[in-house]
Amino acid sequence: MTRLIGLDHGSRRIGVAIGDTDTGMAFARPALRRQNTASDIAAIAQIARDEEAVTIVMGLPFNMDGSEGVQAAAARKFGERLAAIGLAVEFHDERLTSWQALEQLGPRRGRDRRSGELDSAAARLILQEYLDAGSRPRFPQEAE
Repeated sequence: MTRLIGLDHGSRRIGVAIGDTDTGMAFARPALRRQNTASDIAAIAQIARDEEAVTIVMGLPFNMDGSEGVQAAAARKFGERLAAIGLAVEFHDERLTSWQALEQLGPRRGRDRRSGELDSAAARLILQEYLDAGSRPRFPQEAE
């Protein structure tokens, strides 16, 4: 079994999901409130150790025309920092996942973004789409 962590990288919170290739299922976990990059990386490294995961599937926020903007650049930079600590990082198109998550949670639960529930629901969708596509996770030694 290969455990994976899905991330929805945001400026205030990082949505977190956990999944595995055996079941092909992803589950939302509590979102991380952003502190600073070093603390955020350390928190994700701890989750990876706890879950015995070595691969991160990180949402990449493409613009609707398929181009990459400022948020995508920030996500790529964060992914590079995760790779630098030995985690394999896969990027996955996250267009519309926040909207889909809001639809699934319902307007009452999705409106209060402070809880991070919407962020982690989006992370679950990112990871579930990755698993559903049959993508094969890389391991850190393969990432280079």
